[in-house]
Amino acid sequence: MTSTGFEKQYLVNEKGDRIGVLLSLEDYKKLLDELEGLESLRAYDAAKASGEEAIPFGETIAEIEKYRD
Repeated sequence: MTSTGFEKQYLVNEKGDRIGVLLSLEDYKKLLDELEGLESLRAYDAAKASGEEAIPFGETIAEIEKYRD
């Protein structure tokens, strides 16, 4: 992972070993947003690699809604 420029503080145990990290809430939210983007890319890559036929988004939503009621 590349440097993100996040402000961070480390939590250390009594031996001085780093055991945790403190991030600002803003940096934490940015990190979650980046992870969500990566998850979307991985899902897209997996779907493309599967070779299965794509289902239009509208059909998918209609199918999901049918079972929600």
